[in-house]
Amino acid sequence: MSEADPLSWVVAFDFKNKTDPIIPIAEAKAAMEDGKFCWIDIDVARVDEARKLLTELGLIAPEIIEDALTREPATQIARYDDYIHLVMSGCRVSGHKFDLERVDAIMGAQFLLTLHRGQAVFLETVRKSYHADFVRFAQSPSFMLYELWDHLLDNYLAVHKAFEERVEEVQRTLIGDVDEKIFAEASELGSDLLHLRKVVLPARAVLTELSTRKSPFVSEATQPFLGNMVGTVERVLQDVLVDRDILSGALNNYMSMVAHQTNQVMGKLTIVSFIFLPLTFLCGVWGMNFKWIPELDFEYGYFVFWGLVVVIVTGLVAFMRSIKLL
Repeated sequence: MSEADPLSWVVAFDFKNKTDPIIPIAEAKAAMEDGKFCWIDIDVARVDEARKLLTELGLIAPEIIEDALTREPATQIARYDDYIHLVMSGCRVSGHKFDLERVDAIMGAQFLLTLHRGQAVFLETVRKSYHADFVRFAQSPSFMLYELWDHLLDNYLAVHKAFEERVEEVQRTLIGDVDEKIFAEASELGSDLLHLRKVVLPARAVLTELSTRKSPFVSEATQPFLGNMVGTVERVLQDVLVDRDILSGALNNYMSMVAHQTNQVMGKLTIVSFIFLPLTFLCGVWGMNFKWIPELDFEYGYFVFWGLVVVIVTGLVAFMRSIKLL
């Protein structure tokens, strides 16, 4: 936004002369009447001021204004007689925090109106790069649609790359000593991957419609480029599913390792119990409190007991080795 008006930012495109000056929003209507195509960007964080400004512009219906100011992010498209309304959902990742950023893009014959709450990541990259693309490639206002979707998909790819790195980190952590916190992190990561898929999935449908259905606001020259983006969306969706499978597989492998180690411990405990069970029986028999037990008066009874212990333990060890338990 400009220092003079932090709420709005306007570019007047002249495709014939290849000029794109930034102008005050008060001059936008005059520029459009003069044949210019205006990109009007408005930050709606200050709701009351944004509502007043949009009403004064009079470019879109009041219900669209209210929708942009109050609804949650959900990629979709709506067609009207004088414009098309796109809702685009960008992503912002800070650490392990994953937030959505709604951008409403209303495309008419003489204007592109973008509405957002705060600075949207992908829209900022559009503002930094649109001038070079305008000078080199732009033939019609539709190039701005391409710019928006191109940088939105770059945003999805960047977010997906961050998630891939988190998946690799979880995999490495599950190999060594494991903190219980890793399970909560893996669960959160799985949820974030599913959330990303739900965000990207509608983008495929919207792009398919833009690239195949004729519209006075989308040039036929732009449609093939939008169609190519559908393949990028498909790859992102497939990669997200692969990452979820990898994460699930890593957790399953870890649980299998834990189960295997537990079985080994239980096997060793079983062997110890198997050896000491008959010895416990002997101790139980000769530890009874009956008055008449013949062995109590036997002079060598103690040595006989230990002899039996040695014989039994030796026999059991030999037996377990023969059946490969030891």
